[in-house]
Amino acid sequence: MARAEADAVAHLRRADRVLRGLIDELGPEGVHDRRAGRPSDHYGALVRSIVGQQLSTKAARAIYGRLTDRFGGRTPTPAEVLADDPEQLRAAAGLSRAKVGFLRSLAEHVADGSLELEALDQLGDEDVIAELVAVKGLGTWTAHMFLMFHLQRPDVMPVGDLGIRRAVMIRYGLEQLPGPTELERLAEPWRPYRTLACLYLWQSLDATPA
Repeated sequence: MARAEADAVAHLRRADRVLRGLIDELGPEGVHDRRAGRPSDHYGALVRSIVGQQLSTKAARAIYGRLTDRFGGRTPTPAEVLADDPEQLRAAAGLSRAKVGFLRSLAEHVADGSLELEALDQLGDEDVIAELVAVKGLGTWTAHMFLMFHLQRPDVMPVGDLGIRRAVMIRYGLEQLPGPTELERLAEPWRPYRTLACLYLWQSLDATPA
């Protein structure tokens, strides 16, 4: 384990007794890399995120595969998305009309320079979110996932994620799913490592009986 990750684990164990128990249960290296098999470039990661919205991992992988197959096994460029016939693209990949519209919106924002992907690395978390949600189909949840898994920002708290809400409800013995304000309050001691705390909480769902 790298020194930075070891420091993060040690902080979370000190800061929160529930997380301490969870880390002991899953092990200090017990979280999976959720970036496996995903595009490494900013544009490709956002395309993959749009395709996978509200789908199971298996379904998202299949549809993304059909999309890339249409373009020689790679993510289509913004110009290729805009040049393609929307109905043909929808039918070939198995996308909804809404998602085709979202892909075209992303392509338009990148093509006209209103979304400068190369600049995102230098922006703070809130500024990255603001840039992304200006694109139709990229909401706050998608921006949080982009920050956590693509930009690997260490202190992101996706308060709207159902998995995190469910894991917190189970592990903290709450009677109902927590709302954003309650989650923010509960996660305050986790700073500046809220991303890692969320990885453990997501992983805990796999260890929790349905």
